[in-house]
Amino acid sequence: MEEGTSKEPSYSCCTEDAFQWDTREDCEVRQILDRIGDKWSLLVIALLDDRKLRFTELKKTIDGISQRMLTVTLRQLERDGLVLRTVHPVVPPRVDYELTPLGVTLHATIQSLVTWTESHQQEIATARATYDAAGQLSTSS
Repeated sequence: MEEGTSKEPSYSCCTEDAFQWDTREDCEVRQILDRIGDKWSLLVIALLDDRKLRFTELKKTIDGISQRMLTVTLRQLERDGLVLRTVHPVVPPRVDYELTPLGVTLHATIQSLVTWTESHQQEIATARATYDAAGQLSTSS
């Protein structure tokens, strides 16, 4: 472990002068951003907005996710306090997933990101096309 680092849960990687995260792998802020920023977590959080869903409903709705990856993602989000897992004592067992109050606050932030993306998708498509065209010119020279 590097000098000056701590594995204590209360350790903050942020400097006192700015709210920027430390880029070291053991930084708690970076670990949280890595978790909530991955594509599967974002999709799960977005789908659980104001509703409960069963595992199979999530699996059917999220194109391309494997059963194992969905299980891992849900467990990690539950561990982070963002998703609540409720097991109902029925046969066959029924398990519902929903956002916790903390998860709801994150959903609002994700919605802002989605809104920004929708507003700027044409600009991004144009920039990509320009970049790709320039790349084709430089590789053919």
